[in-house]
Amino acid sequence: MTTNSAVLTETGSDFARLSQRITRAGLLKRRPGYYTARIGIIGGLYAAGLVTFFLLGSSWWQLLVAAFFAILFGQVALVSHDLAHRQVFRTRRPSQLAGWIAGNLGVGMSYGWWMDKHTRHHANPNHEELDPDVDPDILVWSEDQARSSKGIARFFGRWQAFWFYPLLTLEGLNLHVSGFRALFNPKLKHRGVEATLLIAHVVLYVTALLVVLTPLQALVFFAVHQGLWGIYMGSVFAPGHKGMPMLKPGEKLDFLRRQVLTTRNVRGGRFVDNAMGGLNYQIEHHLFPSMPSPHLRRAQPIVREYCAELGLPYHETGLIASWAEALRHLHRVGAPIRE
Repeated sequence: MTTNSAVLTETGSDFARLSQRITRAGLLKRRPGYYTARIGIIGGLYAAGLVTFFLLGSSWWQLLVAAFFAILFGQVALVSHDLAHRQVFRTRRPSQLAGWIAGNLGVGMSYGWWMDKHTRHHANPNHEELDPDVDPDILVWSEDQARSSKGIARFFGRWQAFWFYPLLTLEGLNLHVSGFRALFNPKLKHRGVEATLLIAHVVLYVTALLVVLTPLQALVFFAVHQGLWGIYMGSVFAPGHKGMPMLKPGEKLDFLRRQVLTTRNVRGGRFVDNAMGGLNYQIEHHLFPSMPSPHLRRAQPIVREYCAELGLPYHETGLIASWAEALRHLHRVGAPIRE
């Protein structure tokens, strides 16, 4: 009787009614204990990695440390993501301060640049004109982009499904470079703070490599660390949208359908939850970006059931299958170039 009464009180748009169910379930409440523990564990592992790096000294075993830091950088970046969405702190100032420390200083990625880019992505996921994540710079994401591609996008686009993971080894460097490039954009706020922390990260990183390792070891460490970090980041973020429907200029959907139809969830249990920082529940995250990541798992059955009530497709698959879907999409949309 209580459930029926609650449903009868739902009013407003399709999304508003879903939001009322999520709010009643208490899933938008903050989880300070969870984030204290998560950030504490990641911070402790970061410190332990640094101690191991300096104690191990000039050794090729450092490549294991490089792989460890690739995963750790990914986890720090995922915490930065949650900070940007105000999942950790309710207000802007502490979110920003923690984001600068984690993003700029911790992994050398501009927090302000990434937050602006990611906010635009959330507003219009997979929109050919409005989503910066599907700009046809190196890869093309639709057949229309393939037909109009030129230069490097046309070169890679022909067989881009085969290039995708090799190119991800450069994604870590791309995040660093994009952050420094953003410093020259007058629209970026707090450029002085961002620049200081980015430069500090680079100086400390390079100094540590050159002081502890031989030049060759330092170069290989850098390549392994940055390459694996790029693959990790791509493997976490690509499954959410790559291979899902693209929205063309002028095509409009309401908020609920725009988020659900362009987004994919990834199954896999607690391991995948932790490895992807909760972003395997990408549909729920896009619908409720400020929802703390540990609540996304609990929100999923509510959202899935509601989509079924509306007859709205809700797509979820396994991790490997999600990568395969993305690669098949990349190969398919590259067909106009091959022809």
